[in-house]
Amino acid sequence: MTKAALIVYADTQENEDLGRVVNAMEAVREFDEAGDEVKLIFDGAGTRWIPELSDEDHDYHDLYDQVDQHAEVCEYCANAYEVTDAADEAGVERVDEFDGHPSIRDLVVDGYEIVTF
Repeated sequence: MTKAALIVYADTQENEDLGRVVNAMEAVREFDEAGDEVKLIFDGAGTRWIPELSDEDHDYHDLYDQVDQHAEVCEYCANAYEVTDAADEAGVERVDEFDGHPSIRDLVVDGYEIVTF
């Protein structure tokens, strides 16, 4: 079975950032539909996407709704970008495996292919 961790670092500030997060979510959906093990990790400025995509009026809320069960958020960055409440409200698991961040090493050791957006 394929294992993939798609990590969104893209901020919400620029138009190309929207393209990155949409591409990440489409890839997550593709892996999910194939029955693969997949994680969608929001890290760094990418944590700002959680309140954006959780908003039912967002253009890509429906796509997010299809993949949000795979979503995780960096604990440290969620605090730094002040989105912990939004993450909790959205039911997104906060991850703090290495100094408050997701452990990329653990993902690699566990056999995940890492793709960043």
